[in-house]
Amino acid sequence: MESNKKYWKGLDELQRTPEFAEKNKNEFAEELPLEEVLSESGLNTVTPRRDFLKTLGFGLGAVSLAACQTAPVHKSIPYLIKPEEVTPGVPNYYVSSYNGQSILVKTREGRPIKVEGNGTGLFGNHGTDATAQASVLDLYDVSKLKSPKLNGAETSWKELDAFVKGELNKVQASGKKIRIVSSTVTSPSAKSVIAEFISQYPNTTHVQADAVSYSGIIQANGSSFGKAVLPRYRFDRADVIVSFGADFLGTWIAGEEFTKQYVSNRNAQSLKKGKMSRHIQFEAGMSMTGTNADSRIAVKPSEMGLAVLALYNAVTGSQTGGAQIGNNTAADKAVKLAAKELQNARGRALVVAGSNDVAIQTVVNAINAALGSYGATIDLDNPFYTYSGNDASFNAFVDEMGRGEVGAVFFLNTNPAYTYFNSKAFSDALAKVPLKVSFADREDETASLCNVIATNANYLESWGDENAFEGYYTLIQPAINPVFSTRQAEQSLLIWSDNAQKNYYQYVKAYWEKNLLPAAGKTWKQLLQEGFVYTGEKPATAYTFGGNVAAASQAIATQSKALAKDIEVQLYESVAIRDGRHANNAFLQELPDPVSKVTWDNYAAVAPKFAEEQGIEEFDLIEIKGANGYTVVLPVLLQPGQAKGTISIAVGYGRTKTGKAGNGVGKNAYPFASVVNGTVQFLTTATISKTGGKMELAQTQTHHSYEGRTVIREASFKNYLKDPHTGNDKHQGEHKTYDLWPEHKQIGHSWVMAIDLNACTGCGSCVVACNVENNIPVVGKDEVRRRREMHWIRIDRYYSFNEGGKSVTEEKEIEKLDNFDDVSVVHQPMLCQHCDHAPCETVCPVIATMHSSDGLNHMAYNRCVGTRYCANNCPYKVRRFNWFNYWNDSRFDNYLNNEFSQLLLNPDVTTRSRGVMEKCTMCIQRIQGGRLQAKLEKRPLKDGEIQMACQQACTAGAIIFGDFNDPNSEVRKALGDERTYYVLQELNVQPGIGYQTKVRNTVEA
Repeated sequence: MESNKKYWKGLDELQRTPEFAEKNKNEFAEELPLEEVLSESGLNTVTPRRDFLKTLGFGLGAVSLAACQTAPVHKSIPYLIKPEEVTPGVPNYYVSSYNGQSILVKTREGRPIKVEGNGTGLFGNHGTDATAQASVLDLYDVSKLKSPKLNGAETSWKELDAFVKGELNKVQASGKKIRIVSSTVTSPSAKSVIAEFISQYPNTTHVQADAVSYSGIIQANGSSFGKAVLPRYRFDRADVIVSFGADFLGTWIAGEEFTKQYVSNRNAQSLKKGKMSRHIQFEAGMSMTGTNADSRIAVKPSEMGLAVLALYNAVTGSQTGGAQIGNNTAADKAVKLAAKELQNARGRALVVAGSNDVAIQTVVNAINAALGSYGATIDLDNPFYTYSGNDASFNAFVDEMGRGEVGAVFFLNTNPAYTYFNSKAFSDALAKVPLKVSFADREDETASLCNVIATNANYLESWGDENAFEGYYTLIQPAINPVFSTRQAEQSLLIWSDNAQKNYYQYVKAYWEKNLLPAAGKTWKQLLQEGFVYTGEKPATAYTFGGNVAAASQAIATQSKALAKDIEVQLYESVAIRDGRHANNAFLQELPDPVSKVTWDNYAAVAPKFAEEQGIEEFDLIEIKGANGYTVVLPVLLQPGQAKGTISIAVGYGRTKTGKAGNGVGKNAYPFASVVNGTVQFLTTATISKTGGKMELAQTQTHHSYEGRTVIREASFKNYLKDPHTGNDKHQGEHKTYDLWPEHKQIGHSWVMAIDLNACTGCGSCVVACNVENNIPVVGKDEVRRRREMHWIRIDRYYSFNEGGKSVTEEKEIEKLDNFDDVSVVHQPMLCQHCDHAPCETVCPVIATMHSSDGLNHMAYNRCVGTRYCANNCPYKVRRFNWFNYWNDSRFDNYLNNEFSQLLLNPDVTTRSRGVMEKCTMCIQRIQGGRLQAKLEKRPLKDGEIQMACQQACTAGAIIFGDFNDPNSEVRKALGDERTYYVLQELNVQPGIGYQTKVRNTVEA
């Protein structure tokens, strides 16, 4: 073998040769050795690594890192004293809470590596959203501050405490105001800490303001019913749902809970009972919720309030406002049909609106009251506490600072220098405050304006609690000791207020033992194991509407007239980045938008016909100038379903001080917002002009249709009730099949999967869960543009356009359409199909891809030589070629190239080298772990005991995995459903994943 060495080299060795480096220059800058990369980044030292290991708890001395930067690890380091609760190779799970949802944190040898929903919890049950799945990456973010800062320099906590307490005493003596400014605080114990701080410094006020505000709903409920709360909506109790711009499956209030409720009336179990809710969506830009609607109507922001008024008139028979929805005849017709549907479903109807306008929300309240929704589908007695911010209070606070009345301000989980629509006014006013303290974990846009940064801990390093809605309390407990020299904000407030209890863990424990645990009949130890307390629901009662619809009508007419000119701009939250707090999370930046499939940028979404009228092409750079004079330059995305004459732009982008991954990604759209009648509105008018430039967006899916192939199958609910096979005929006799392969005998297990297209909302949580579980790297914007993203599971989005009552799905026919407004969307998770007659297996020259005895298609990475024949031969295009060592190459926009973030890697899954093919393995490490556990316990495997990462993350329950050879398994039952079909089954590759036909409960005229 040694004699052949000069003829046969591994790719890792080959890439270091001068010849390879020369060729590589055309694509990237010259590749540096890992030692030089780490040296340039300041990480190639011994001391920080040792210090880092010292700070980590739970016996991290046994952790094998990527190791010394200059040489590979040749031996492991054994425990000197093994912690009792840690067994090497066996995960530990700790309950915690994320955004009010009880979760489980998986740790390996003390390292948190994965987040799952707490199966016994209430909020979203077993599933999580994409932000929860990606949150574990934030723990290892090297952009965070390593210690507190005082006047721009690193300091000790002792010096910082002395300075802050001294300044607070001066402020107190001067009589100036102290303000604690935060986003909504749902933690009962944190509220108690703040209350005790205020008692120590009586001139203190707590101001809560959310970047994306729900003040309009809260104020409207206060004036309509005398209860200024954010209701708990019950989509599971609604037979008819009408939404005016509320993305309730995505970013609106509680997307995970609403998804679980919504899908329960539309999934396989509901269809079997002959029941399916009807969902009608009015909106300007195509949202994730809009893609799931049975009927979707495009309306401008200026028409939204008029459409709500028109629905009120149609439901109640009133003539209030005499509302006509502009020139939108389609919306007029849809409103009349929606009114009939709602009236027929009285008591089981629900109308929601995403607007923050008090007037619009008041009219929506009047509609719901007329339909008998309060006490049924809307619960004011068990409200949400997740958004309690008050826009008017924050505006008053800015005015106070401007007048020089504020002597000290504390910022907690908020970044108004970025999110406030008038950031200059805020920054100028803040400069007049002597003591400015930020509890940020990094020197962000607001923290950089402060003279004190008391670095806060990550939630995985913290103690605390949350109260998402009435009666539901969740515990936050650390899964690791603080990675850096950070301290919880609550503990800082305890110290600065000279509280008798300065240890926040003891404070939380005492609070629960006094206020929450006795009524629940639980001990502190039980709480640490279970993670939550639920005291039950109060009876939901009906309420009599007492609002002023006439006044609301006038306000709507005035606002509509102000917007109905020029071009209307609508701002929205993206499912991944949200209000911008996740901008430095590379997993979320590379998560494709559910609708546009764009990564790493925001953009100006416009209707195709409108763009044609304006002489604009896709990816053209246009300058958008808002009514207040603010301008941004963004690339154009042609978005079917976008209301003509409107532009949709995502907020949360354009960060300047968030970290390596997020800085400079996209443009800041917050300054387009304005205050109308005391609440922040994400609407404005604008003019546009072409700049002459172009910028290609990094999309993961660039085609819109399925071009006549049997990839997607659809049916109406009406036809489904007549024949459950509708839309899913088996094409008998159309294709004669031949077998070129011997039959695979699967005498033990036969692992298969079923995916319900009616349950999948396209949220992308499964994509991020797969990334985290399987060490899938982030490749960055340029690589995505080259179609080199590494996702093992993707969610394909397909459009079908309705033209004259006929569905148009082929690209060449779509291009001929005059109207792109009437569009339907289907989301389809696509991963390796684990075919029994796999085309990839027959073309691999080194048998790197092969079939297992239990029905899985395997990849042997050490055999793979990167011919990519298998990718060419795969009809589903689900195989990924690893062009580079993405997971430890510093040229790419990710964190997986430093020793901190490598602690995130799942040790049960190997990291792949450049030059090999990757694809879904059906989480074989989980299969093997489940089988081993059953073997140790001397019992057979139980159905549902083994869950894929994608399956476990799916709140909607769209993915079912199991053993087909078990006749009682859930997957066997699902694949036996009349709606089941196999993608491209005419090829006879015999895939192991079956899909269930998409059924829509369309509105019949």
